[in-house]
Amino acid sequence: MASQGLVYDGCNFFRQRLVLSTLSGKRPGLRDYEASFIRLLDKVTNGSRIEINQTGTVLFYQPGLLYGGCVEHDCNPQRSIGYYLEALLMLAPFMKTSLLATLRGVTNDPIDPTVDLLKLTAIPLMRKFGIDGEGLDLKVVKRGMAPGGGGEVIFKCPVRRTIKPIQLTDPGKIKRIRGIAYSVRVSPQMGNRIVEAARSILNQFLPDIYIYTDHMKGTSSGKSPGFGLTLVAETLNGTFLSAELSSTPLGQGDPVLPEDIGINCAKQLLEEIFRGGCVDSSNQSLALLLMTLGQPDVSKVLLGSLSPYTIEFLRHIRDFFQIMFKIEVVKPLEDERKGGDKTLMTCVGVGYSNINKTLK
Repeated sequence: MASQGLVYDGCNFFRQRLVLSTLSGKRPGLRDYEASFIRLLDKVTNGSRIEINQTGTVLFYQPGLLYGGCVEHDCNPQRSIGYYLEALLMLAPFMKTSLLATLRGVTNDPIDPTVDLLKLTAIPLMRKFGIDGEGLDLKVVKRGMAPGGGGEVIFKCPVRRTIKPIQLTDPGKIKRIRGIAYSVRVSPQMGNRIVEAARSILNQFLPDIYIYTDHMKGTSSGKSPGFGLTLVAETLNGTFLSAELSSTPLGQGDPVLPEDIGINCAKQLLEEIFRGGCVDSSNQSLALLLMTLGQPDVSKVLLGSLSPYTIEFLRHIRDFFQIMFKIEVVKPLEDERKGGDKTLMTCVGVGYSNINKTLK
């Protein structure tokens, strides 16, 4: 059956359906084509059939086998590398050979998760599902701000035959906060101003706070000026909750002060801690996908409130894998200061096996 061609409406769900289509082997009904993302999928697969009409409004996609290997890709600067990297995080463990991907483009922008956030939150989450080892790494070689880009990232991921089920129901108490204040093609003092502003908020709640500055210059600083902050709170049980803010891209709106970046990002982190759960908002879909693909046993994860992106992702999981999650709302007791209502997600994995993995 041919896939449906739908006119693009600016929605991110197009990428979700391509990822799930590649894993399940089923042809998706697509909203639009993203040329750069399609080219990246073509590079990491073998035998994919891709047809795009002349106007770019209809895409036919028949997924091939996930291959992996060494891949280099120039990401479209309209979206940051995080947009492409989120998909690779979902696909990389199920390839034939270990993935070594070099991605070039925008590393930090206000729209997509930055490379720093994914490194500090998504990588530890994957380790909990048994995707670990020295081969799992994410490194920022060059930092490129929007809109010019010029950044470079290296992502390495080993392959796994199966994914183990997990039980993540107790996030634990916050024990420390870490962060990165980055600045490129601006004064190094910008990073220090961000750190001081963020600490003025966070020091009221926790003493163990360390935010280091990352000022890149020369050939490592990309093509556009900018600065920003990524904060991650770690709990006693190994949960990572994150927040981030970036400066307004050059020529796209009113400029923002580094003090505002620091204060607002710290407040966003406190809000994320209030929502709580064992997985932060930006990685909910990754956790739910790995639960779906796990062995045929019960997996449970406690999340904060579900984001609209995650809700749509659950609908796509139902369409492609016929998996329905049991969703329970968990209200904290009145005498417990544990933030807002939580969502307990439960499912039985489909027992997905990586048929692409090379036999040894």
